Order: sequence, then C-alpha cells, then structure tokens
Amino acid sequence: MNTIKTKIPDLLIFEPKVFGDERGFFMETYNKERYKAAGLKEDFVQDNVSFSERGVLRGLHFQNPNAQGKLVQVLKGCVFDVAVDVRLNSPTFGQHVAVELSAENKRQFYVPPGFAHGFCVTSETALFVYKCTDLYNPKAEHSLLWNDPDLQIDWPIKNATVSEKDAKGVKFKDLDQSILPVLGDLA
Repeated sequence: MNTIKTKIPDLLIFEPKVFGDERGFFMETYNKERYKAAGLKEDFVQDNVSFSERGVLRGLHFQNPNAQGKLVQVLKGCVFDVAVDVRLNSPTFGQHVAVELSAENKRQFYVPPGFAHGFCVTSETALFVYKCTDLYNPKAEHSLLWNDPDLQIDWPIKNATVSEKDAKGVKFKDLDQSILPVLGDLA
C-alpha cells in the first residue's frame, strides 16, 4: 500500500495494492495492522454507503461532539472529495484538501475527526463507501456551506444538487466557535 501525505499532514491518501488479471482484480480495502503501520491508528465503528447521480453534492458535514474520522472510497464512478479543517487551534484551520476518488484509481482518503467533509459526483453515478470512527449523531451534526467563497474550493460543478440542509450550511466565518472541535481535545 502506498501512503500519500497531503498539504495538511493529518489528511492521508492511500493507494491499496491491486492484484489484477484477465478475470478482474482483488484488493484489500482495510487491514487494521497495515493501516496502523501507515499512520492510521483509529478504530472504525460504522460503515456507510452512498449512491448519487452526476452533480449531487453532499456536505460539508462535521460532528461535534462525537467527531468522526472517515476512510472514504469510491467503488463505482468518480467524485471530487473535500476535507476542510475546522479544528480550533490548528495551524491549518480553514484550509482544505481536495482529491479525486474513483473506481479506476481505487484511492482512499482518510479524513480525521475535526474536519468538515463533502463530495460531489463527477461521473454519471457514484457508489461511495466510508468507514467512521464514531457513530452518527444527528444532534451533533453541523453543515458548512459548500460554496462559501472564503473557503476557495474549486468545485468542478457550479450548479450542484444539494439537500435542503446543505443549502442552509453556515459560512465558515459565521461558524459558532463553541460547536467546533479543538485540536488536542480530539481522541
């Protein structure tokens, strides 16, 4: 497995080893010991699957309390995936990393607790899967406005299909700091 560091050190991209031949391919999508050796020490407690059509944008979501780390991957199609650092006292507070995840590149993106996360579908459809380090808690969920100009995210689509909740996301500069996780307090 190849591990790629990003401009925000806590965000990691993994390229699992893929064994393929004329019949298809095999790859290990998670092995606790192998990922631990690569720097991913968290335990995962919940798996989720999302299916969406081209132009659908989900996010930017984060939880606090019950901050979730996520190991995300695309099994079918392609997405533009984004993580925004919302950890108070972080040297990269307000910065983001974007990565293309697809069935073809088989990359995984690790988004640790304390980041807002979202993605948009750039293929006809996408089957998106992810592991979480904490359980979903709707009372602790918050939405950051996906197209906030202050975040300077260069989304590949301009007229995204978003949920009502995501359309009402809060601009980064208007976030209530009492709901934000604090770097160092995250387990």
